[in-house]
Amino acid sequence: MALAVPSEIPAPPTRSLTQRAPDMLVWGLVAVLLIFAVKPVEMNHVTKLFTNSENMREFGGELLHPNFDQWRLYVGQMWLTIQIAMWGTALAVLIAVPFGLACARNISPVWLQQPLRILMNLLRAIPDLVIGTLFIVAVGLGPFAGVMAIAINTGGVLAKLFSEAVESIDKAPVEGVRATGASRLHEIIWGVIPQVAPHWTSYALYRFESNSRSATVLGLIGAGGIGQLLFETLNAFDYHHLSAIIIVIIVAVTMIDLLSQLMRSRLL
Repeated sequence: MALAVPSEIPAPPTRSLTQRAPDMLVWGLVAVLLIFAVKPVEMNHVTKLFTNSENMREFGGELLHPNFDQWRLYVGQMWLTIQIAMWGTALAVLIAVPFGLACARNISPVWLQQPLRILMNLLRAIPDLVIGTLFIVAVGLGPFAGVMAIAINTGGVLAKLFSEAVESIDKAPVEGVRATGASRLHEIIWGVIPQVAPHWTSYALYRFESNSRSATVLGLIGAGGIGQLLFETLNAFDYHHLSAIIIVIIVAVTMIDLLSQLMRSRLL
């Protein structure tokens, strides 16, 4: 049986000027802010990309000849960096689960959620390097300071993501558990956690992927891993070994990214 074809294609929905005005105002404000930011961020220096291209070619030429004579050291330090990211993310999840639940508007009282939301905002706002420096002062140079810096900062980020996932749950399973006469804790365990667990795991995997790069930067302050080796090599202007280190980082981060995508695709 042939399908009936409509004689006329319906016109796309239109919006009145009043409906479009808020969007126009927001995008207009963004455009104005970008224009005012041209001078502070020195966008006029874009021409130097071409006038100083010889310097860039010389630097790029050095990087095109990597020296892998110390590849075992590079791989070992990259593995240490991944371990820092793993432990930092694991501790961050332990922080984020209770705080994420406590910050959720639909299951936590206002007197508790608001102070904790402010605390999580503070944890997210403080840069990793500052937190790492604080722990280096306390425990000395080494990977433990990097673990704690990642754990604190990522804990704040995941707590926000976890709370937003909780706020978007379906109320029906929770009400079903409540109808059995279960306690508040059982409502969370059997009505909330099963709904948000896949999202929480996906967020944690994504942050682990990001933390693998953050752990590299923490080497700048002596928090161990391949980042510390990278900055030492960069300061020595040893571009051949620097190129080899960068390649190791790229390969490792790419593999982590592919594995994380595969695991997230099976969760959601």
